[in-house]
Amino acid sequence: MLPSFYQEFIEKYLNKSQLITLKMLVWLLQNQKQVRLERLAATLPLPIQQNSRRRHLQRFLTLNVLSVVLLWFPIIEEMISRLSKAGSKVIVALDRTQWKENNVLMVSVIYQKRAWPIYWYLLEKDGSSNLTEQQKVLRPVIRLLKKYRLVIIGDREFHSIELANWLHKQNIGFVFRQKQDTTFRQKRGKFQPLKSIEVYPGIRQFYSGVSITQKRGFGRFNLAVYWKRKYRNKQESSPWYLLTNLPDCETAIKIYKQRFGIEAMFRDCKTGGYNLEGSKANPDRLMRLIFLIALAMTSAWLYGQRTKFQKQESYICRTQEKSRASKRHSNFWIGLYGQNWIVAWNECQAWVEELVSSIRNKQSFYLRGLRAMKLIQQAL
Repeated sequence: MLPSFYQEFIEKYLNKSQLITLKMLVWLLQNQKQVRLERLAATLPLPIQQNSRRRHLQRFLTLNVLSVVLLWFPIIEEMISRLSKAGSKVIVALDRTQWKENNVLMVSVIYQKRAWPIYWYLLEKDGSSNLTEQQKVLRPVIRLLKKYRLVIIGDREFHSIELANWLHKQNIGFVFRQKQDTTFRQKRGKFQPLKSIEVYPGIRQFYSGVSITQKRGFGRFNLAVYWKRKYRNKQESSPWYLLTNLPDCETAIKIYKQRFGIEAMFRDCKTGGYNLEGSKANPDRLMRLIFLIALAMTSAWLYGQRTKFQKQESYICRTQEKSRASKRHSNFWIGLYGQNWIVAWNECQAWVEELVSSIRNKQSFYLRGLRAMKLIQQAL
């Protein structure tokens, strides 16, 4: 189910039949959690033959109007504006993932430990991205979110001083993890590898105005060194060396920790959610399938957030236990489970009503549950 403000943007560019097809596809993704065309065609609720349903989807996924910039940018911009004030800090993660032979470079915004895709680019090669490709995927996002104070974060693939310098010249913050063999130099010192720094679990050390690598002409930035303490017999295998233009160690560490929200997003796209790696779509269709996943994923998150705001999540999942440090279910999964609960009710309504009528002493509880269903069903 698409939130109403999603539809307001999308219906400007799609005709009625295209919009209905889009709604059905997003609904199928949320219920089937599967992006393979054969599976989607098998369950697409159109009264035509399966092969015709598959061709219908294939034609739909070739539409040029299914553009990330045209359709997705206004939606994600509206989402961010509802959650963050102009001028506030917004964390943006740069990462790359491999889905079989598909190598995707992706930019995501991170909010409450969850990443939402903003823009993505299919690399025409295997392996790491270069500076030109990183700039290509970042430029549209920087223009889109120009009214916020952006901080770009990335893992060791994005350690280059060239990328850091390019962002710094645009007054954009960054925190990039460095490889331990990267060389650095403090003022009037000699270049030495980062691994030469004496580290131990629990260390938080900050170096101001250091030069990274022996390349000339890139100025000086800051370096935060952090190694998480051993906790519950678990120990990080190596420390973090974080290149940043942020002013202090705690801020750099706190912001970089949010990068792991993108790992949760990739799990939702892969076997943990929509099984994108099972898709055999060509590159153009793959880019559009990621767009559909972005619609499905974020709309589920919004419905989950609203369900929690209405204090109805106890009808969807177990609440957080006192002995459990992390939440059992995110807004994303609460939204998905809530919609699946409604679907099951619609399919089994006659059975449920027969069961409820036979248990007289539970009538008040069932009535509360029906009210919860109505609240969850209400459009955003």
